[in-house]
Amino acid sequence: MAFDEQYYNIGYLDRLSYQDTFVHRLDPRIKLITTLLFLFTVISFSKYEVAALLPFFLFPVILLTAGEIPLWFILKKVVIVSPFAIFIGIFNPLLDASPVTVLPGLTLAAGWFSFASILLKFILTVSTALLLVATTSFPTVCHGLRQLGVPSIFVSQLLFLYRYIFVLAEEAMRMVRARDMRSFGHEGTNVKVFIRIAGVLFLRTVERAERIYSAMLARGFQGDMPTRKRYRITARDLVFAGSVTFYLFVFRFYPATEILGRFFQELF
Repeated sequence: MAFDEQYYNIGYLDRLSYQDTFVHRLDPRIKLITTLLFLFTVISFSKYEVAALLPFFLFPVILLTAGEIPLWFILKKVVIVSPFAIFIGIFNPLLDASPVTVLPGLTLAAGWFSFASILLKFILTVSTALLLVATTSFPTVCHGLRQLGVPSIFVSQLLFLYRYIFVLAEEAMRMVRARDMRSFGHEGTNVKVFIRIAGVLFLRTVERAERIYSAMLARGFQGDMPTRKRYRITARDLVFAGSVTFYLFVFRFYPATEILGRFFQELF
């Protein structure tokens, strides 16, 4: 069943985060800070920068390799959401048609460069965010945010959202299975049936949310989601953070790609 496959695919990202590798053992606060630095550095480039973004693929590649994350899984997730980035930039070559000389005799519209820059930034940011969750786990990321001083109400909302995605998916899966057992051939698969399923799912979600909230209040819930696990920043974490910061600084403020281009041009 396709719905079952999609449900278990959601949990696969969470299962990857409980491996035991160098990246998984890093302090979640360090991974959060370095990931945010990486994201802000990537999006700080101008809209026509293309070659300068290429060295930044080194960071997600290192996380992917050291964290033993399957490449196909990350690529699949990026491809699924890529239509949003494509739709944003697909009209740039038409709206920004000013000519730019790439090579002698080869001229392209400036919009193609801005379109390529959007795609590269999208791939870098989305893949790095996925790798953060795949090497840390979403609840650990939330607890790391809490220890960095993010308001508890915001962190609790994120934890509830993540936790009850699976609860909602399980409820929807039971309803879809019941529909399949009651349908013969293609009967029971029209739009009206799916609308009814969505309405019943909404009502069940509201009822379950009220029961869960009442149970949490009875157990002393006060708006925070405490954890018994305590994190400690070690020398390994500081070396990782320092290396990433140096790497981002060099490739952001020094024309490394131009220097390499001139070197290979002189070499060949």
